[in-house]
Amino acid sequence: MARGCAPGRGSRDPARRLQGSACATPRAGDRPVAGARPDLTETPPVTLLAPGLPDAPHPPRRQPRAEGAVRVAVEASGQGQGERPGAALRVRGPSSRLADLYQSGSARCLLPQGEPAATAVLINTAGGITGGDRFAWHARTGAGAELVLATQTAERAYRAQPGEVGRVDVTLELSPGARLDWLAQETILFDGSALERCLRVEMAEDAHLLVVEPVVLGRAAMGEQVTQAHFADRWEIRRGGRLIRAEATRLSGPVAEIAARPAVLAGQRAFATILYAAPDAERKLSMAREFLPKNCAGASYLRETLSIRLAAPDGAHLRSALRHLLAGLRDRPLPRVWTM
Repeated sequence: MARGCAPGRGSRDPARRLQGSACATPRAGDRPVAGARPDLTETPPVTLLAPGLPDAPHPPRRQPRAEGAVRVAVEASGQGQGERPGAALRVRGPSSRLADLYQSGSARCLLPQGEPAATAVLINTAGGITGGDRFAWHARTGAGAELVLATQTAERAYRAQPGEVGRVDVTLELSPGARLDWLAQETILFDGSALERCLRVEMAEDAHLLVVEPVVLGRAAMGEQVTQAHFADRWEIRRGGRLIRAEATRLSGPVAEIAARPAVLAGQRAFATILYAAPDAERKLSMAREFLPKNCAGASYLRETLSIRLAAPDGAHLRSALRHLLAGLRDRPLPRVWTM
């Protein structure tokens, strides 16, 4: 045995003792041990093997995982007199104020001032989503309250290791007379990404809900091509306890080939789903059709729910169409993060 290389303690297996040795060869990407002194010699590392035993390969190192959760709630102004004054004043719209805020891990929530309605901006401090990441966004609007939720910027789904899938769960609760706008900016899928999302909504009969979810298959301006990826998106919306909307979107495998099919995206690289569920949804139908692009877009109305789908050649064209459409649907300016 080489001098200065002691086998791992408590092991009777020679291969395991030597694999756990302090002189085992480090692998690229290994995290340095805290407090360890660097080896300043030029002697290459030595891998020790027990005579007659095959080399036991190291198990694959799993990449770091990002996890985070945000829970935010607002109530109509004048309610919750027992709340701390500082918390009640942090976000204020014409009829709402902050009632609860919780954030953990790589998920953060900012409460910008100067917006026409109570607004919460959701941030993924990990810089994107890859296989194994987990994020949960939960928002609740009290009776008669109003809340606008928006992501800070486009979300990016990066290449994932085989068998690893990132997950995002969104839960929205709307009390009687409440209004909630879920204005997510684009989710950009990179080649080899794997992402699954789930949106669950529980809303009162007279509540107003607006949901926007745009998706972009790579950045055309950067010459990116998404040939293989996995994307699954599931929506479940209940009004008064009744399921009024359930749908699932799945793009998995050769995404470029699937998107080129006439019945899918007909070669378009960006698409969005917009849903407006409210007592006045039917009156918005004709307006929505006027604002939609002439090609690759459509709007329909069923069960007090307005559904809109549109596709575009790239993210820039999709965003332009969405800003035009949402301005008409909301009767007010978009949050500032949508215009930066």
